[in-house]
Amino acid sequence: MDTLKVRDAKDVEEVVRAAIANEQPLEIIGHGSMRSIGHAMATNAVLDVSALNAVTSYEPNELIVTLQAGAPVADVLSLIDAKNQQFAFEPVNTAPLLGTPLSGTIGGMIAAGLAGPRRIKAGGARDHLLGAHAVSGFGDSFKTGGKVVKNVTGYDLCKLLAGSWGTLSVMTEVTLKVMPKPEAERSLLLRGLDDAAANKAMTAALGSPYDVSGAAHLPKSALRTRTDGLGDIAGQGEAVTVLRLEGIAASASHRAGSLRELLAPFGAATLIEDAASSMLWSAIRDVLPFAAGGALGDWPVWRIVCPPASGAVLGAQLARETGGDVIYDWGGGLIWAALPPKPDAHAPSVRQRADAVGGHATLIRATEDVRRVVDVFHPQAPGVAALSERVRASFDPKSILNRGRLRRATA
Repeated sequence: MDTLKVRDAKDVEEVVRAAIANEQPLEIIGHGSMRSIGHAMATNAVLDVSALNAVTSYEPNELIVTLQAGAPVADVLSLIDAKNQQFAFEPVNTAPLLGTPLSGTIGGMIAAGLAGPRRIKAGGARDHLLGAHAVSGFGDSFKTGGKVVKNVTGYDLCKLLAGSWGTLSVMTEVTLKVMPKPEAERSLLLRGLDDAAANKAMTAALGSPYDVSGAAHLPKSALRTRTDGLGDIAGQGEAVTVLRLEGIAASASHRAGSLRELLAPFGAATLIEDAASSMLWSAIRDVLPFAAGGALGDWPVWRIVCPPASGAVLGAQLARETGGDVIYDWGGGLIWAALPPKPDAHAPSVRQRADAVGGHATLIRATEDVRRVVDVFHPQAPGVAALSERVRASFDPKSILNRGRLRRATA
């Protein structure tokens, strides 16, 4: 495997142009923390952008940070945390789930577009991406967006890069919006609810005027082993439904009290605050009950997005049919499912259930053998697939960048 380390955007251009001339596809990596997501790529050449790791500019007063694509996410989070700021979409750290030693890079964070619990309030990664510099599959640098929120005339191309898994371009620099961290955090815990009741409680909370920023449910089975980050939450052997409120301390406490009254029909809610609440939500965000180093580390893990009202039924059916475990986030709109090992990772059942409610499922963790025979990303309807292919070809007509990552090779 040839690894080509680049120093700047000009190097990226030269590497991509050489790859086009030699008809040699490239695998794009930063730290390689999410390399096992997707299908094996049809290449033996790697374009390594980890040396593009500078913070180009950070303007805390303007809530804007510009970074090279190889900048480590952990370092950037430390930088903005020092100014009491955050990425409001709560990027998922996949390292525990995938069993990789390093956290990812900013480019990988955007390319994957995996948002955490606050997505229901703050939106996803693409909603916080203001601009990008990148190199297309033509070997040409281009710039899209800028450094202010309202700066787009015509197509907002940088939004396409979020969630593209490196198949459209090689990002070299991105500009992101940051937000102030809330002064206080309060979480209400409801214990012992089944999936259906928890879904109703989360729906009631999210439909209330109390500005809930997180709504998740951990069934009893998902808590059968002790998980770091959950503290004593999992120690009582009961399912836990968690609802988060953030803001200034007086407001968060008042809203928590009002929400507790609203949810009284579902049981007596207990309150946790600040550090304990933050640790719990980090564990939910990073799916720590299904971590690679835990009891379910050998099980394939699916990420299923569906209408929140359908989440409880879908998750309960999957758990019952397969003997697996599920965790609900986004008020039921996101299901993490760890299912017992099987050659097809239960793909027919998962995809049938997701299709039935208008959702989609991505196989986030599985062995290479499983990923050879199962579509990792949800198959698109023919019309959507044709449109996606036209978009991809407009950026990379010879499929030089991450060829084969999104679609399984067929004989």
